[in-house]
Amino acid sequence: MIRFVTETGSTNSDLAAQLRAGESVPEGQWLVADRQVAGRGRQGRNWSDGSGNFMGSTVVHIAPRDPNPATLALVAGVAAYEAVSKILADPSQLRLKWPNDLMLGDAKLAGILLERERDTIIVGMGVNLAAAPELPDRKTIALSALGPAPDRDHFAQSLASAFDLEVERWRTYGLEPLTRRWTAVAHPPGTPLVVQPPGEDRIQGGFAGLTVDGALTLRLADGSTRAIHAGDVMLVNEES
Repeated sequence: MIRFVTETGSTNSDLAAQLRAGESVPEGQWLVADRQVAGRGRQGRNWSDGSGNFMGSTVVHIAPRDPNPATLALVAGVAAYEAVSKILADPSQLRLKWPNDLMLGDAKLAGILLERERDTIIVGMGVNLAAAPELPDRKTIALSALGPAPDRDHFAQSLASAFDLEVERWRTYGLEPLTRRWTAVAHPPGTPLVVQPPGEDRIQGGFAGLTVDGALTLRLADGSTRAIHAGDVMLVNEES
């Protein structure tokens, strides 16, 4: 259930418009664009259209017994990791970074944007298959740096299948297995991070895993830990 379009402003915005208009957008259906002219990331960042890259969105309709909808960022991250790791001859440098980035070494390979429209979460993903956009504040990389760029349409099918499976697991088993699996493919414990919580000064600490509800745990210099529920997170070497 993948609908491909040649060009659009933003696949997230298109699905949001459909939902606001009362149109049915079933789970498992994806909108994938060859080109986005108004793509965006978290905190309003612009995101290059990257011809040959994967740029697509889908929806999850929230049911009363579902886990916290914000943890769909973790679901999407695990799905992206699974889809990309199948392509790489050596996935050892592939890592998830809280809350929504897939890293290859110290460079950003993919990002996730969650937006809510009433009781529906729109999940947008961008994966650098052919080209890496230039960002002013972080390194980026595309899979084409390691060899021929993967076929976009084949990758879309693989990612959609992985995401469907992870959503089913999320609903069936809850957050504990998800956070355990996410942590297993994240950067190692103790990895230095810089965090910019909303409305606060930057803080630095070491990665100490996730809380039971999917928040980032940061170990501070005095040995204490702090749960981060929102904020911009960067690796220390990524920042430099």
